[in-house]
Amino acid sequence: MFIRKIRKLRAARMIILNLMIACVLLLTGCGSNEASVHTTEPTKLIVSAAASLQDVMAEVKAAFQSKNKDIDVQINYGSSGALQKQIEQGSPVDVFISAGTKPMNALIKAGLVEEKMKKALLYNDLVVIVPGSSTAAWTSLDMLKQKDISRIAIGAPESVPAGMYAEQTLKSAGLWDELNNKYVYTKDVRQVLSYVSTGNAEAGFVYRTDALTTNKVVIAYPVKSDQHEPIIYPIGIIKNSKNTAAAQKWFDFMNGAETQHLFKSQGFRTATSSQ
Repeated sequence: MFIRKIRKLRAARMIILNLMIACVLLLTGCGSNEASVHTTEPTKLIVSAAASLQDVMAEVKAAFQSKNKDIDVQINYGSSGALQKQIEQGSPVDVFISAGTKPMNALIKAGLVEEKMKKALLYNDLVVIVPGSSTAAWTSLDMLKQKDISRIAIGAPESVPAGMYAEQTLKSAGLWDELNNKYVYTKDVRQVLSYVSTGNAEAGFVYRTDALTTNKVVIAYPVKSDQHEPIIYPIGIIKNSKNTAAAQKWFDFMNGAETQHLFKSQGFRTATSSQ
C-alpha cells in the first residue's frame, strides 16, 4: 500500500515536471518569435543622385516610402562625375541617377552597371541665370562679354554634366576662349545656383529646374538645345548591389506614372513626354 502511494507521488511529480518544461519551451519560443518581429530591420537602399535632383527627390522618396515601409531609402547627392568615381572606388551604392549619359556609360564600360538595367529617366534644359535684381534684357550669349559680368559660375566640366554642357554651348557660340578669365568653377550645379543667388557671380549656367527653385535668380537666357548634347538623366541599378529586389522596386517606381507626374511638376521633361 505504502509503495503504491510512493509510485503515484513520483508519477505526479513527473507530470508536473514535464508540464513545467513544456511551459518553459513554449515561452522561450514565443520570446524568440517576438524578438524576431521586433528586431527585423528595414532594407537599406542607397541611391546616388545628381545634385540637380535634390528638391524633387525629397517628394519622390516620401511617396515611395509611404508604400514601401520595409525599405529605408538613403540618397547621396553630388556631381554626377564625383558619384561615378565613388561607385568605381567601391562605395556601397544600389542605384545611380546621373545628370548625363557620360558617367553612366563609364560605369557600364567598367562592368558596374548592365546595359539592360539602365534607362533614360528625365530630360532637362540649360539656362543662363543672373541675380534676381538684374533687369538687363538678354538676346544672346554675347551678353556674357559685358564688363559688368566679371564672374561666370560653371560646374567643373570634367565632373559636372551641367558644366560640360555649358562648355559645349560656349564653344558652339565661339565664346569659350574669349571668356576664359571670367570662369568660376564649382563642384556641382547647386553651387553655381548659390554663387549667383548670393552675388558671388554675375551669371551662371544651371538647369532650368534649378533656376525654378528660388526667386533669388532669374533666367536671363534659355540656351538653344542644338548648342550642346541632349541633357538626359539615366537611371541604373548597380550590378553588385546587395539589395537587388529593393533596387528594382525603386527603379520601377521612378518610371511609374505617379513619380513621372512629380518630376513634371518640378519642371523636368520625362522619358514618356516629347523631348
